[in-house]
Amino acid sequence: MADSSHGHGHTPAAWTGVIVTFIGFCVAGAFMVMDNPLGFWGGMVIVLLGGVIGLIMRAMGLGAPKAQPLRMSSSAKQPARKVTTREPVAAES
Repeated sequence: MADSSHGHGHTPAAWTGVIVTFIGFCVAGAFMVMDNPLGFWGGMVIVLLGGVIGLIMRAMGLGAPKAQPLRMSSSAKQPARKVTTREPVAAES
């Protein structure tokens, strides 16, 4: 299962976007507990800023490369092998 990730999220753009978003959630949470709506919405702006920063960094080439389409190998063009089946054997008592 670990082999199927293909580097998902292991880029500077992803790390930076997530870290800035996390900081925004922490700021919003702290101001929510302090009952300060202005500070809460400021934290939510930081959350959105994290997403924008991640997208800008991806556009700059710091994100994951786009997936290339799969190509057929030359062995797929060869005819299939003949599959032999075995007859079931009766169990002896």
